[in-house]
Amino acid sequence: MNALVIDTFEFCRTNSSQQGVTPVADMVRLAKECADKSGEITWNAVGTTHKLDIPQITLSVSGNVHLVCQRCLQPYAHHLDSSTVLMLGKDDADADAIEERIDDESIDVIVGSRSMELMYLVEDEALLALPQSPRHQVCPDASLLDKAKSEKISPFDALKSLKSE
Repeated sequence: MNALVIDTFEFCRTNSSQQGVTPVADMVRLAKECADKSGEITWNAVGTTHKLDIPQITLSVSGNVHLVCQRCLQPYAHHLDSSTVLMLGKDDADADAIEERIDDESIDVIVGSRSMELMYLVEDEALLALPQSPRHQVCPDASLLDKAKSEKISPFDALKSLKSE
């Protein structure tokens, strides 16, 4: 993954922005969750200052990844599309105080840094956008599932076959 290190506070103070397209193969943690390393993530990060004078980064990710369906165990294409606002605290205590002050569950508060890897935040956002239990809307070969549901195999049937031998 390309090293894109930013000073998060300066990034927000100057209303900076960065965007790019990163292959899934370059995101090690995300690639581990996917069926294969194909696909790419388009991302955008915009730094601003909240009306309460708190630095914040709006981070958006989108793209297609291949996941394994938890029902039929077949790969399928899944579209990611997520956006979040990250407010920045100077340290853990400041981050906790900001969370109490804004009292908004839709905004995450993190500890900012003078040298933060922006791609780490992008990969985090992509990971958080993955479904908890990936699955097709409709599995392409439902016959195996239907067969497994209709056949009620008793564990004792195997023992009966051993006894008859």
